[in-house]
Amino acid sequence: MHSAKKISLIITTYNWPQALDFVLRSLEDQIDKNFEVIIADDGSGPDTKQLIENFSNTSEITVKHFWHRDNGFRVAAARNGAVALAEGDYLIFIDGDCCLMPSFIASHRKLAEKNWFIAGRRVYLKQGFTSKALKKGSNFFRWPSWVLFIMGLTGQCNRPFQFLPLPQSSSTRKKKAKSWDKVQTCNLGVWRDDFYQVDGFDESYVGHGLEDSDFTVRLIRSGIQRIDANHCSPVLHLYHSRSIPERADKESLNPKRFQALLESDRHIAVQGISTRQSS
Repeated sequence: MHSAKKISLIITTYNWPQALDFVLRSLEDQIDKNFEVIIADDGSGPDTKQLIENFSNTSEITVKHFWHRDNGFRVAAARNGAVALAEGDYLIFIDGDCCLMPSFIASHRKLAEKNWFIAGRRVYLKQGFTSKALKKGSNFFRWPSWVLFIMGLTGQCNRPFQFLPLPQSSSTRKKKAKSWDKVQTCNLGVWRDDFYQVDGFDESYVGHGLEDSDFTVRLIRSGIQRIDANHCSPVLHLYHSRSIPERADKESLNPKRFQALLESDRHIAVQGISTRQSS
């Protein structure tokens, strides 16, 4: 076991400041206060910038804002840009539509081990509940786990048993140590040194999908294995439509990029964070 000194929380966002406001508010109640926040902004408009400035001016949490111009879905590049600003020795990636329970940062810190990354879980809030929460400004992320569990049982979200702190042995959490399947950057923890070892996210991925799988495959190939964070403070995912058509990769090149990776033994990004820093 090796405890992180400081954690950098990377939040990816694009033009949904109302959701990002909920996510930022959920950070105020974290049990573990030793973290900074870096917004990985994939080209949002001025409303998002203003929201971040307002939060930063009123919160004791350190907030940094990486932004690049809107040129399609480029979250790999946005995340690399945010990591370049990070001061923490441990990175946690979430999305700007995923609220955090108070134990989230503490749970990641507790599970973090050298030579391992953490694959967290998410719970999808249903459309009706999300609409009401956004309209009323509900602080549902502060509710006790047993209340959220009942929400799941009554159909207001999925995966209700993720809210129960069911005992998980170390061997159980490491059962999928070398599996990249279903690891997603809406809840992913990795040591910063390990991130740089594989040269970060591959910025050649443009359009939605598989940039997180590419990153995970390369981590595993470099010797960094997987810990599953089941029953351990999942993120609370606000409902939204699946994609934004005008930001899609029209040629669907990402599957080809990922297949080329699988057919190789490569663990370094084609266009990684080192390319950004040397340019």
